[in-house]
Parts: sequence; structure tokens; C-alpha cells
Amino acid sequence: MTLTPELLLDTAVRRMLTSRPELVAECDLSSPAGLAAVRNSLNEADELAVVSVIRSVDLPGWVRETCLFALSLDEATARAWRRSFTRTIFLAGQPGNLRERFALTRVAPDGSVAWVGPAPVAATRTLRRLLKTFVADRPVDAAPPTVVELPTPGGRAARHALHRDLYLAVSGHTVGETLIQLNHLLVEAVQDGLINGGDRLTLRHVPRLNGLRAPVEALRVDIDHDNPDRLRAYAALTEPLPQR
Repeated sequence: MTLTPELLLDTAVRRMLTSRPELVAECDLSSPAGLAAVRNSLNEADELAVVSVIRSVDLPGWVRETCLFALSLDEATARAWRRSFTRTIFLAGQPGNLRERFALTRVAPDGSVAWVGPAPVAATRTLRRLLKTFVADRPVDAAPPTVVELPTPGGRAARHALHRDLYLAVSGHTVGETLIQLNHLLVEAVQDGLINGGDRLTLRHVPRLNGLRAPVEALRVDIDHDNPDRLRAYAALTEPLPQR
């Protein structure tokens, strides 16, 4: 896969079309600046967001729990959140200390992460004032391929289980940046039916995605934080792997 500027832009525009087609018609999407203009045009008063409270990060476990959170949402709620480009606010905190004061949508069994929402941004103001932003500015550690298995909610799969590779570009990226980019890819892949209960994902760390040989079905593209005039591919989900 050759990540040309044209491919990156086309991928980003298609995401815009899926989330907010009515806004796309009003904006020039021929450049990263145009893409940013669409997002900046959103009225925060009408926007939905998820708040994720993170105690600690074990990346394979976080991938599993993020997928399970996305799978727990009903179709109407997921669709409404998609219109806000699956905005997620990451905060640092102890989910176990918040249960009595806040209505948590989901808490990971090990207490490492919890989610609130999707909800109007104003509805989580108290929680956001209580906790600090989750930063995690350390580099992503090199790691061998790891298989993440998603349990089947209720014991019944909506379709036969699939196995995909989940590639993560780690060169120059911090843990905090990685969670933001990977979160968008995972939850939108769930909403598009690419990831479901019972599936397996092999998490693979690579320096960059350019030159990836595996056929890709979903690609996470965003503004390059080192060069705001360019786009960068941050993560990729492959087509299903052959059954063995």
C-alpha cells in the first residue's frame, strides 16, 4: 500500500461524508485545512462526546475494552455520536472512585478504564473539571504481535467470527496520541460492522504504514501533528485473514 497524499485525502473525505454529509457540501475539502474547517464548524452545544477515564494503559487490553464499549451502544446512539466524529475526551483518573458520583456507561472489569456517554458536552462538565486530561507523553513501546480476542456478548455472535490484523504506526507517536487515533478507528470499525463480538485482532506495531502489503479495509487518517499542512496514516485494519 502506497500512502499517497491523494489516498490520504480521499480516505479523510470519505469519513467526513459518512459522518456529516450535509457539512461536506459547504466546504472545500481539497486540503487538510478544508478538513479542519468542517470539524471547526461544529456547534459544541449540539455535539455529543464520550468521556473516557483512564487509570492505566495495557494496549491490547485497552483495544479489547474499547471495542466492547463501542459494541455496547445501540444503533441510534452510535449514529448520533458518529455525527460528532466519535469525539472522545480522555481524562486521567480512578474509575472505581467515580461510581457513586457519576453514571458510568461502562467500566472495564479490571477498573483500568471507564466510559461516560455519548452525551452532550455540557453534561460531562463536572467530571471534566474534576479530572485532568490524560496526557501519557511517553513513546509507544515496541511490542511483539499480540492477539486480542473479543468475547461474544450474550454468547451469540451476529455473524461468523473474523480475524484481522490491526496495524499501528508508532514512530514518533506518544501513548496519548496513539489512543486518540486508535480509538476513532476501532469505534468506527465497530459501527461499520467490521469488528464484532467473537472477532480476533492481531495488534502489530510498525514504524510507519507506508509500504504495508496487507489489503486494508479501514485506515485512520488525520492531520500530521508535525506538519499541519499534511495528512498522516496512524492505524490500519486489514481485510479478514484466511481461515486456518
